[in-house]
Amino acid sequence: MTDHNPFSGYQLPPLAWLRAFEAAARHQSFTLAATELNLTQAAVSHQVRTLEKHLGVTLFKRLPRSLMLTEKGAAYLPPLRNAFDELAAATAGLFGPVGKRTLSIRAPISFAALWLAPRLDDFISRWPDISLRMSTVVWAPSLNDDPADVDIRYGDGNWSGARSTLLLRQSAVAVCSPGMATGETDRDRLASLFTGRPLIHVTGYDNLWKKMASAHDIHVLNATSINIDTTISALEMAASGVGPAIVLEALAEPYIRKGALEPAISTRLTIDESHYLVQPEGQKRLTAEAMLFSDWLKSQAADLV
Repeated sequence: MTDHNPFSGYQLPPLAWLRAFEAAARHQSFTLAATELNLTQAAVSHQVRTLEKHLGVTLFKRLPRSLMLTEKGAAYLPPLRNAFDELAAATAGLFGPVGKRTLSIRAPISFAALWLAPRLDDFISRWPDISLRMSTVVWAPSLNDDPADVDIRYGDGNWSGARSTLLLRQSAVAVCSPGMATGETDRDRLASLFTGRPLIHVTGYDNLWKKMASAHDIHVLNATSINIDTTISALEMAASGVGPAIVLEALAEPYIRKGALEPAISTRLTIDESHYLVQPEGQKRLTAEAMLFSDWLKSQAADLV
């Protein structure tokens, strides 16, 4: 007995109509969609109108100089994008990526060095014919700057003009060189860190030591501090015994695993920001290589949950 598909009798629209709608929705323009698809503006407009007739709904509001999705159009777009993405990934995974074989990746420097690099051998072993070109940044560049095939960013997920997909949720941990924190309880061990050694802050997270102290009812007065702009530098300083640091736990894990650092206490702080895969809203669809890498990234992150 075979499983019954309740939608088996439904006649799907032709792929060309769906591609025209998806491209027009991304660009909010029939003209720009036509340029991407190598069609005329009239052909794209006709395909979208034919799709609307087939579905029995209006997908766009036609404005004087642009398009705006209707409520039905906005609801239809996400599952359609997901279907295209899954089809591209399945095709590339089964039959190998086509077209260019070089994949450009941009990521925060600490994430690239501490989280991504130790895992890259797995991707390379799966797809050895894809060459990787990686650029690292300290602060996220503008979305208009030299686009990468895969762009990984750290933040709240809200970038104007971009689509963001959550990759890795974060928590922060206080770490120090082995034996630096002393005491039986978390409160005692934390209090011991506030005497004699400077507290290492990663720029942008200057309040984490105060939050950690407050969570344990410790009042910190004029503690010496060092502010530094990257997590990898903060970890190197902490491992050298300069002082304790509060950093993203996923990035501290390699240092903890090899014994260069240890969690000072068991408490973790929830962080609002996370790492995201980011794509400009109007960017042409991801290449097969980018789809493979993005799906691989998500699977690696999912293994940590």
